[in-house]
Amino acid sequence: MVLQSSGVNNMALQDIFKGNLVVTLALGVAAAVLIPIVLPVVARAAKPVAKAIIKSGLIVYEKGRESFAEMSEVVEDLVAEARSEIEHEHLSGLAAGEGAAPPAAPGPSPDVH
Repeated sequence: MVLQSSGVNNMALQDIFKGNLVVTLALGVAAAVLIPIVLPVVARAAKPVAKAIIKSGLIVYEKGRESFAEMSEVVEDLVAEARSEIEHEHLSGLAAGEGAAPPAAPGPSPDVH
């Protein structure tokens, strides 16, 4: 037989509460009294922490946007330089080709029947 740990813990907890009704009632009353007192304190303490986390996230987001914009600008510059080099190489190739023999003039095409 395989026992699940959560099932064993749950059964042990139920056995404790079944055995002592006074303890169960005392814990229920204590929870009912303390929760309204503790909950606002925890909420007040959590608000500045949550606000700090949100502010940090916004700062990281803005820094990321700036970095991405700078990276995009660098990539655009590289693409422009590469296109310029390709165009320059193409024009250089045409200029070098001008000194070579001119292409053959189109003549009459042979009749193929």
